[in-house]
Amino acid sequence: MNTTSEHTFHIPVLGLAYSVDTPVKVARFGISSVISIIQDELIEQMREFHSKESNEQYVHIPVTDVNYRENRIKSYLNLMQTIVQKQIARLKKEPFEIGQEITKYFELLPDNAPSKILYRRMLTEEGNVKKQTQDELREKIVPGDINVNIMTKVDNLNYSHETGELLPVEYSDAMSALRGFANSSLFSSVVFSAGLNPRLYSYIETFPDFFPDHEGRLKKTIILKVSDFRSAMIQGKFLAKKGIWISEFRIESGLNCGGHAFPTEGHLLGPILEEFKQKRAELTRELAEICNKALAEKQKPLLKSNPDVQITVQGGIGTSAEDNFLRTYYNIDRTGWGSPFLLVPEATNVDEDTLQKLAHAKKEDYFLSHASPLGVPFNNFRPSSSETQRKLRIEKNRPGSPCYRKHLAFNTEFTEKAICQASRQYQNFKLKELKTLNLPDEEYQLKFDEITEKDCLCEGLAAPALLKNGMKVPHHLNAVTICPGPNLAFFSGTFSLEEMVGHIYGRLNILNSLNRPHVFVNELKIYIDYLREEVRKNSKVASEKQAKFLASFKSNLLEGIEYYKNLIPKMNTEALEMRNRMNDEMDKLKNSLSAISFIWNKEVITEPIIS
Repeated sequence: MNTTSEHTFHIPVLGLAYSVDTPVKVARFGISSVISIIQDELIEQMREFHSKESNEQYVHIPVTDVNYRENRIKSYLNLMQTIVQKQIARLKKEPFEIGQEITKYFELLPDNAPSKILYRRMLTEEGNVKKQTQDELREKIVPGDINVNIMTKVDNLNYSHETGELLPVEYSDAMSALRGFANSSLFSSVVFSAGLNPRLYSYIETFPDFFPDHEGRLKKTIILKVSDFRSAMIQGKFLAKKGIWISEFRIESGLNCGGHAFPTEGHLLGPILEEFKQKRAELTRELAEICNKALAEKQKPLLKSNPDVQITVQGGIGTSAEDNFLRTYYNIDRTGWGSPFLLVPEATNVDEDTLQKLAHAKKEDYFLSHASPLGVPFNNFRPSSSETQRKLRIEKNRPGSPCYRKHLAFNTEFTEKAICQASRQYQNFKLKELKTLNLPDEEYQLKFDEITEKDCLCEGLAAPALLKNGMKVPHHLNAVTICPGPNLAFFSGTFSLEEMVGHIYGRLNILNSLNRPHVFVNELKIYIDYLREEVRKNSKVASEKQAKFLASFKSNLLEGIEYYKNLIPKMNTEALEMRNRMNDEMDKLKNSLSAISFIWNKEVITEPIIS
C-alpha cells in the first residue's frame, strides 16, 4: 500500500459501478479510491472499454474458462495499474503551468502538506533555484492507491457454464475475487466489509503477497471495515493467528453511510472512536505479538519492528471542521468521503439522468430501505429509475426481477438451488404462499410490501457505468439503483474535483442552504428513528431477547448523548455557535429518546408510547 500520499482523505467503494474505474480518474492526483471486484461481468466490460481508450491490448476472457472470474479481475486490476503508471509518467514531464495536470496535483493537496508548502515556495522563485525546486517536486509525486473491496457476505458457490455441475469452493464469488486481487501486480489493499467470513479469511494465507518479505514489507495488505472496537479485535485476532497483518481498520458509521447499513447496538460514532483512541496501542501490540508468533511457527519473515495500524473513519462527514476534528482529536490517519463524490462527474460514474436527480434531490428523497436481498438495511433513493421500475412491475402484476447474475442468490426456501429474494421466481413463490394464509387485508398488504420491496442490486448497481460511457447494458436492464448516504441531502448540484477537494480542505463551502446539524447529531437522529421503527415493528411479536436488545439499544444511545455533552466543549475546530446548537440539539434528542417506551411481560411488548 502506498503510504506516502499527502492527502488526508480517500474515496470509499461506491456500489458496484460508481467507483469501478475511479483510480484512472483520480489516482494520478495522489487520491486513493476503492473498486468493487465482485461483479466480474461489469469488470470485463470496463476492461474492454479502458483497453481501447488507452490503446492497450484486449483479449476477451470467456465464461467457459473455469477460472474466468479470477482472470477477469486480475487482468482489469493490472490494466488499472498500467494506465495510472503511464499517467504519472506523463504528468511528471509536464511544465508547471496553469492548466497542466502537474499543477493540479499540487494545487489539490491540503495547504499544510509539505509538498504544497514547497510548491508555493517554488512559485516565488526564479532561474536555476526554481528549476531545482521543480525537479524536487516531481520526485515527490506519488499515485493514490488502487484498492479493492470484497463484501464478505457475497460468496456464493458457482456452477460450471459447460456442465452445470457445482464447482469447488475456491470458485465461489468472494474467493475468486480475492484470488484475482492476490495474483495481480498491484501493491495495494483489499477492503473486507460486512463481517467475518472464516472460509474467505482462511483462504488469504494461501497467497504469499499477504506475508512480509525479508525486510518486513507487505505487497498486499488487509483493510477491515468495522463498526466497533470489538469487531476489530475479533477479526484482527482471527487473521493474526494465521500470520496475516491488518494494516488498517476502517471505521464506518453503522447507519449514516451509503450502501448497505450495518446498525450497531446503539453505539454511536464518537464513543466508538474514543475506544479506538484509548486502546489503539493495546490493539496494535496484541495483534503484532499474535501475528509474529504465527509467522515464526510458519518459518516466515516477521513483521518489521513496531508495525503500524492505521485507523480511518467514514460515514456522514460533511465539513472541513468535522473532518479536522475527527483526525486531530481521535488521532485518525485519514477520513473517507464517499457519497459527495457521486456529484463529481470527473471522479465517478453516474449516468446523466441519475446525476440530475441527485443534483436536485430533496432531503426526503433519501431513505433507509429493505430493498437488499441480503436482509441488511440499504440506503436508497426514491427518484431512482430502479424504484420506478420496481413499482411498475408490481402494477403490472409481475413483481420481482429476472435474475441473471445470481450474486445474491442465497434462498433455498422453495428450490434446491439457491435463488435471490429479489427475483421474479422467488417473489412468485412467496406471494402464492402468502395468499394461502388468508390474512386480514392490512396484514396481507404489509407482508406483500415486505416481499416485493426486495430489488435487484446486481443489475441496478452495475448499469450507471455502462450508461455513462455509452456501452451496451446486458439484457436491456437499464434501470439504475443508487445508494447514497443521507448526508448527500446537504449537497446540491454538480462539482469539479477541485471544488469537492477544496470543500474537504476548507478552501470553500459547497453545502446547500439546508440547515445541516453536526455529523454526530445527524447520526444520532438516524439511530433514534431506527429504534423507533424497530419498537413499532416488534411491539406485538417481540421475544424476551428482542426486548432486551431494544432496551440495550436505547441505553447505549443515552450513554452516547452524555458522552457528546461532555465532548462538545472540547470541539475547538467548531465555532461557538455550532457547539451551542449541538448542545441544544442533544438535549432535545435525549427527551425524544426518553419518550420511546415499551413494556415486556414475558410474551408481548406493548405498543410504544412515543412523543
